[in-house]
Amino acid sequence: MEIALNFFGDHHAPLKLYARQLGVTKAVCTVPFTTKQSSYIESTHPLALHAQIREMGQYGMDIAVLEGIKFIDAAKLGTEGCEKAIDDFCTLLKNMAAVGIDTVCYNWMPVFGWFRTEADVPVRGGALATAFSADGLSNLPLTSAGKVTSETLWKTLEYFLSRVVPVAERYKIKLALHPDDPPVGEIAGVQRILTSSDAMMKAIELVPSEYNGIAFCQGTFATMGCDVPGEIRRFADRIHFAHFRDVRGTADTFVETFADDGMTDMVEVIASYYDIGYKGVIRPDHTPTFIGERNDNPGYGILGNLYAVGYLRGLMQAVEARSKGI
Repeated sequence: MEIALNFFGDHHAPLKLYARQLGVTKAVCTVPFTTKQSSYIESTHPLALHAQIREMGQYGMDIAVLEGIKFIDAAKLGTEGCEKAIDDFCTLLKNMAAVGIDTVCYNWMPVFGWFRTEADVPVRGGALATAFSADGLSNLPLTSAGKVTSETLWKTLEYFLSRVVPVAERYKIKLALHPDDPPVGEIAGVQRILTSSDAMMKAIELVPSEYNGIAFCQGTFATMGCDVPGEIRRFADRIHFAHFRDVRGTADTFVETFADDGMTDMVEVIASYYDIGYKGVIRPDHTPTFIGERNDNPGYGILGNLYAVGYLRGLMQAVEARSKGI
């Protein structure tokens, strides 16, 4: 298991400079995109990916995972443009293989993606964190997508995987499906389907393959009410990517916390990754914003990432020492 850092936009530019000092050599990046390009898929061309690889290489990092796939909502909704979205995703997989990136993280949350009702809740020491309350969803109008049912989403996910998994197998790209965050049944008329451990297992078994797996987001599994270390062992070799974070609360009402201040036993979490022989990357996610930092990208503060890397590395060293009887 290796620690990675997430990078998107200019906001994370300083973190690139800190990565080498932290000893982090793996990066998680979004699909390259600029408005100068005439179509989205051009941004997934090997030349664009190579440019991103060269940039991260200047800071001593290899790109291990691409996430933040913004162009597949039509596939999720089954609307016009569905086939093109899937074709574009398949092209991305082919081009990832050409440049040596072997994991892609995606989700099946149309319209909203990960969702919070608050972005500046004070937590330990006055740091600011994101939070969610289902009470904040009352009386929300429908979106332009209208009513989106769970039946539709299961149908579109199965079709997507039937098209994509054979391509992933051909190019040896690991698919990492992220659970719905928050794991609630509906937001503004858009239902959610990946809201439990069983649902996540059902999803990856729609088209069984060693390349069809999940992104294990610890915070989301915690809000599902799961035994997080137990779920790591349950999914075992189907975990292709991991998000390191924690919360306090339930699916209906929770606050993000520092990774050492939530409700999950993080020592046992890391021990579970070692027990299953996890060899992928794990990155800090949704860290509180420290006092003095701007909170214009809630959950992705620079100082919070630095703190989480140090804590995570300490946990890894402690678990390794325990396994050796030290």
